[in-house]
Amino acid sequence: MSLEDLGDKGRRAKSQRATEKPRGDTKPTLKTIAELTGLAVTTVSHALADAPQIALETRQRVRKVASDIGYLPDRAAQRLRTGRTNVISLILDPHEEILGYATSMINGLTEALRGTAYHLVITPHFSDTPQIDPVRHIMRNRMADGIVFTRTEPADERVKLLMENNFPFICHGRTELATAHPYVDYDNYSFAYKAAKKLIAAGARKLSIILPPERFTFAHHLKHGFMTAVREEGVGFEIAKGVTLDSKSDDIRDYLFRRMAEPERPDGYICGGEVSALAVMASAYDHRLELGQDIRLVAKQTSGLFDQIRPRVETIYEDLTEAGLLMGKLLLKRIAGPAPVAELQALQTV
Repeated sequence: MSLEDLGDKGRRAKSQRATEKPRGDTKPTLKTIAELTGLAVTTVSHALADAPQIALETRQRVRKVASDIGYLPDRAAQRLRTGRTNVISLILDPHEEILGYATSMINGLTEALRGTAYHLVITPHFSDTPQIDPVRHIMRNRMADGIVFTRTEPADERVKLLMENNFPFICHGRTELATAHPYVDYDNYSFAYKAAKKLIAAGARKLSIILPPERFTFAHHLKHGFMTAVREEGVGFEIAKGVTLDSKSDDIRDYLFRRMAEPERPDGYICGGEVSALAVMASAYDHRLELGQDIRLVAKQTSGLFDQIRPRVETIYEDLTEAGLLMGKLLLKRIAGPAPVAELQALQTV
């Protein structure tokens, strides 16, 4: 066998070892990856941390070997060594109005984190506890390097707390605080304004809208857009009383059923989500009112549901997956170091 054949054989053996998992119950370590790749342990460590001084090709090769052999970092040791957890925490508020909200948001965030050292952890928040509780818990115990949260309020205590402590975060929604902060938001003012204009152009003469609870910032944006349009056009209007977008779907349906049986009922509905739009359709059907003639509606669409509905419903799309992707990218930028706040803000247009 020639020296060249021996060299080829050695290279093939090394390549094969780089894709083999350790035998038995041995837990893969940084040293394991170093032996399989022929790199120093410190180089492997920096590559897995996505350090920019390590060549991209090397980082990708190390991550692939780590994935192939099932390597998982020791987070406790990592935290002691670097002060970082490599975790992003998404605080989610369960609510049924916006279909696919959590799934779409998570899909976007995980796409933003793909190929980085960061992992997404979901932290639930329930309406019977203060919004600030999970944020304070994560921050004080340093359970994540950055926080994502939703449903902002005009004077949001979570934003104040995180800014005072210089803790990286980004929120889905804006506030009315004097100090600028990172956010990704959807232009709900334009949604309500354009939805009202569409209904009026289609012949509606009295419009109705069901708003979110007043404590949320986007409730004010929706109301402002709605009121601007109806005042410009001089048509009748009403804002639903006794229910909000956070009400149970049965309560929204019952409200609409009662209202459609009363005098001077609205003939145009703006729906901030697909659940309330379905309630409008069900109530109209129960009263034998024809969609597009007796009742018109424009719904905010966040899933593919209304693509399958007949008769077709006028919709305006909010891309929640894109929102998650933007939030992930901007939060990673904030974690990497100081950046002008204007570069950490994004408004999704209608």
